[in-house]
Amino acid sequence: MDIIISNSSGKPIYEQITSQIKNLIITGELKPGEALPSMRLLAKELRISVITTKRAYEDLERDGFIQSIMGKGSFVAAQNTELIREEHLRKVEEYLQKAIETAKLSDISLEELVEITTMLYKEGEE
Repeated sequence: MDIIISNSSGKPIYEQITSQIKNLIITGELKPGEALPSMRLLAKELRISVITTKRAYEDLERDGFIQSIMGKGSFVAAQNTELIREEHLRKVEEYLQKAIETAKLSDISLEELVEITTMLYKEGEE
């Protein structure tokens, strides 16, 4: 499992870990039932505190992405398709928000933005 920590990112390290593991689960790179590295091993590999990996794993468990079994470790949870869809929608909204902000700064109208989005969406169907 490749996790890249960026010191120049404005996000805390535990959030970087959480978002990257979520992404690996959403994209199917990590399958339901697959074991995650122990908190200690991940901390050692990333050269960070175990407390940081513990916080990331706790957030992932709270959000339903992983489940931890005492004495056995942490595993990718069987995914609720609605949970994955919600996460995808959140990500799309985040990207669209950035696009809208850029469009407003560039004086691009809503109609033009809708036209561009429609064209790009249909382009992916061909």
